[in-house]
Amino acid sequence: MEDKELMEKELLIIKGVCDLYLHGTIESTTADVHTAFKDALNESLDIQNKIYNLMAEKGWYKTENVEQNKIDSTKQKFTANNG
Repeated sequence: MEDKELMEKELLIIKGVCDLYLHGTIESTTADVHTAFKDALNESLDIQNKIYNLMAEKGWYKTENVEQNKIDSTKQKFTANNG
């Protein structure tokens, strides 16, 4: 397996882990459980960020710049729906 494929799989796995920890944090019923899930979530988010940065550095995670008018249009759409 190539490094790029391995990193893509690692990123998908850690995103799934973050999702699980987020829900665990939200649904926890005691302060201790909440803190445990929140701490695990924060650690997982740090790992996700490191993987993303490494992939972006190597050109393996492509992002596109969006025109400002598209951002403004989307923002206006959601602001109108929530107002």
